[in-house]
Amino acid sequence: MKDNWEVDTLKAISNGDSKAFELLYLHYQPKLLYFINGFIKDMEVSRDMAHDIFLSIWKNRSNLNQVNYFGSYLFKMGKNAVCNYFDHSMVDKKYTKEQLTNPLEVENLEENLFAKELQSLIDITVSQMPAQRKLIYTMSRVQGFKNSEIAEKLGINKRTVENHLTAALADLRKVIKMIILLFFI
Repeated sequence: MKDNWEVDTLKAISNGDSKAFELLYLHYQPKLLYFINGFIKDMEVSRDMAHDIFLSIWKNRSNLNQVNYFGSYLFKMGKNAVCNYFDHSMVDKKYTKEQLTNPLEVENLEENLFAKELQSLIDITVSQMPAQRKLIYTMSRVQGFKNSEIAEKLGINKRTVENHLTAALADLRKVIKMIILLFFI
């Protein structure tokens, strides 16, 4: 059976009595907050959710005269809010995961185009290098051989390998500097 205080308070609230609503809020808010926070484990989020529930109650106060047991009604609203929170949280996580794994996002499109342009120009620059320099650069940077391994395979001095790599990288730096200047101007 309903408590007389609760019946009178709900009736007053449904008639727009803000003082009665304040009393109801002060009575139930700590209990609702504790209930929500037991699931959410974030006091700030729990406070916001409890506040939103009471705001909804105030906005729909004309329906309060249909409520038989306010405590049950309030905690059902709390339970629904917690369920909605976790549903939205799952959607947010899924959306974030899709964003992170989608390589052609709008935000990354420009970067991807720039990277493809740059790689294309690097390939062209490498193809125009003298044969020995091109071979040494490819063995070092593409195939991953160490300088000493390249020298041994080609039957040349390690210092010669280093000189060719230095020259190849200098050629590439010139091209990259020009591209960056053109891209950012």
